[in-house]
Amino acid sequence: MPVKLLIIGGVAGGATAAARARRLDEKAHIILFERGEHISFANCGLPYFIGHVIKRRDALFVTTPEDFSTRYNIDVRIFNEVVNIDTQNKRIDVKNVKTGTVYSETYDKIILSPGAEPLRPPIEGVASENIFNLRNIPDSDRIKDFVDRTKPASAVIVGGGFIGLEMAENLVHRGVRTTVIEMLDQVMAPLDYEMAAIVHSHLKEKGVTCELNNGVRSFKKKNGQIIVSTQKGVDFNCDLVILSIGIKPESVLAKKAGLEIGTRGGIKVNEFMNTSDPDIFAVGDAVEIKDFVTMLPTMTALAGPANKQGRIAADNVFGRKTKFNGTLGTSVVKIFDMTVASTGANEKLLLREKIPYLSSFTQSGSHASYYPGAKPIDIKLLFSPGSGKILGAQLIGSQGVDKRIDVIATAIRGSMTVFDLEELELAYAPPYSSAKDPVNIAGFVAANILKKDMDIVHWGELESMKNQNSIIIDLRTPQEIRREGSVKDALNIPIDDLRGKLGELDKTKDYFLFCAVGFRGYLAHRILKQNGFRSKNISGGYDMYKHRLNQ
Repeated sequence: MPVKLLIIGGVAGGATAAARARRLDEKAHIILFERGEHISFANCGLPYFIGHVIKRRDALFVTTPEDFSTRYNIDVRIFNEVVNIDTQNKRIDVKNVKTGTVYSETYDKIILSPGAEPLRPPIEGVASENIFNLRNIPDSDRIKDFVDRTKPASAVIVGGGFIGLEMAENLVHRGVRTTVIEMLDQVMAPLDYEMAAIVHSHLKEKGVTCELNNGVRSFKKKNGQIIVSTQKGVDFNCDLVILSIGIKPESVLAKKAGLEIGTRGGIKVNEFMNTSDPDIFAVGDAVEIKDFVTMLPTMTALAGPANKQGRIAADNVFGRKTKFNGTLGTSVVKIFDMTVASTGANEKLLLREKIPYLSSFTQSGSHASYYPGAKPIDIKLLFSPGSGKILGAQLIGSQGVDKRIDVIATAIRGSMTVFDLEELELAYAPPYSSAKDPVNIAGFVAANILKKDMDIVHWGELESMKNQNSIIIDLRTPQEIRREGSVKDALNIPIDDLRGKLGELDKTKDYFLFCAVGFRGYLAHRILKQNGFRSKNISGGYDMYKHRLNQ
């Protein structure tokens, strides 16, 4: 008898699983249930549709139910919501959301792809009109219609994650004055604070107000506007609000079916995407999976992992025994002229889980400096203190960031070390890179730290390390200092004058060195160390310091 496979939920995980299942078994009876109208659409494109970057609405659809059904010979049932799974009798109950009628279907196997839903906390006034979430096509239609029709002057976005910042950019493009309110002390939670500070500076340059370390207390309507009252007592008047404070897995159906739920609230699955029921698999935003670096449970709302999980679940339905080996959470986002990317563990996670690590900051050109248009790329690299195994990375720049984060993500997946990054042979031509690619440079600096060729200190550590016996040296030129500013009480010795000034320095002192981005600090450290002085290079240089100051 042909396998009867029910797939509950479409989009990245469910639609991929259905297509893969058909390719594996032409005779299987496959039914795809979707409670909404669309089975496969580009969630990540929704802010750009609202911002008129994507002009045509139909460009957001990966496929239509009709086309998908025809191509893959799959019974696609939109506006059909599965409301119950009877695991004992291997039967589901389905409600037609248009008519309200309920019917049953039997199954041999199920792949759950219910996704996640936006958090909408019980804040006073949250149900008011002109307060929107953005998760699907109907949400984007409502927001775009409101912006097109009313031409709002101002907006508040609650939450500084991916969708929140993409919406901030696209609303500014539409001429809407925008404020982001975030409970944390930074936007973009996957980033560590120093890197997020660079994003804060960029948002400020683009006219976006960031209200950090603050939460929303209430929403009230007054004179056609929404008054957003915050926990710190600051009010913001605006014409619309976008709630972008996160998502929670849609695990209600799984709980009703008695499936095991993980510690983070997602559906617990093994490496084969199998739930606690051997005949039910689960994929996508609703599942709890392994973090590839820490091997601890995690959840990730990213299309890439969801697609892979859908493919793997289908493989295992038909006995292929394919494994999902964990997620790196590799992500990239465009914020105005800036590209922000991360992969693997961040410092906050490593600290929380007490995993030993070291970190380095580098800044390199996106391509050869003598070829026009090179832009800086800031890289934070996290690695193991003993082996140099790469644990994570965060990159910010305007060109070439996506290429470099993919290289590092591949390196982590291959259990490579910073010493391997030194040796990577990457494509070079002046318009695209340098003979020493930014990834190579990150490897060189991290390797120098491990080999004790460079002692570093981070700006966040400096205050606790300073004492009456320490001196901070600014190695930049006087012209740079006049243009950019400097650190209070820093002694200015330009790097090219340092050797001539050694006789004026005291070998009983501790010297903390900085330049613009760190390279001259490294050179100075080598000079001082080999002449019997104690010194540390301040990682990231003054560029990192000024972003911290700009908060």
